[in-house]
Amino acid sequence: MSNLFILRTYAQKAPSSIPPSILFSSSPNTLTIFDAFPKSIFHFLVLPRLQSELSTGVNEKDLDSLRTLLASDKQTARCILNALKDDAKEIKRQIEEEMMKKYKFTWPIWIGFHGAPSMHHLHLHVLSSDLCSPKLKHKKHYNSFHPKLGSFLHIDEVLSWFDGESSYYEEMSRLDEKAYEKLLKEDLACWQCESPMKNIPTLKDHLQEEWNTLSRREKARVERKRKMEEKNTSETEGGVEVKHIEKKSKSEH
Repeated sequence: MSNLFILRTYAQKAPSSIPPSILFSSSPNTLTIFDAFPKSIFHFLVLPRLQSELSTGVNEKDLDSLRTLLASDKQTARCILNALKDDAKEIKRQIEEEMMKKYKFTWPIWIGFHGAPSMHHLHLHVLSSDLCSPKLKHKKHYNSFHPKLGSFLHIDEVLSWFDGESSYYEEMSRLDEKAYEKLLKEDLACWQCESPMKNIPTLKDHLQEEWNTLSRREKARVERKRKMEEKNTSETEGGVEVKHIEKKSKSEH
């Protein structure tokens, strides 16, 4: 089977049959796997399982993409998206824990879909905002995750479509993939400072420097906080000691 369908293959399997090098975690309704070509320091995919209570009433074709899901039963689609979001939030929490352990600070984590997905079977991206990875090699890679360009559909934005008028929901859920593919060809620019970039190597150097600057700043902040806490603790303990000595001195008199 083509690698374009590998996510569907995973979604059909029992979690215990998926190698730990691929599977990160599972729940009754979803699987979370490591992205095989991570575009950030942390990058996971959350997939709806095909053999689950939640997927009752939908078929493989309905779960092929966000577009096909939204074209199926509206209430079922909403339930599936909420389940993906709930499990993605747990993945986000675990990423933040790992960030603190390894880097001593946290930075933003994005949760969303591609408007023009490159693989079959619905999958929700959960990735850190640094976009620093050797696997980020092409313009389309970067633009597909640019949080402001429009090609990356944040989960809360998608869920908000359900609260609009029926005509609005129908319009947004069409998800014209050709329109989203056009966005992938937009000129490169840093998503943070909006500086234009002439090519991918230049952009990657810039993103790495942005990340390095953030890391230095946050580590300095953490160190200042640590020193302040040590100082406050020392002063508090010193104050207790002084009071103890003064009390003892008075009692001797």
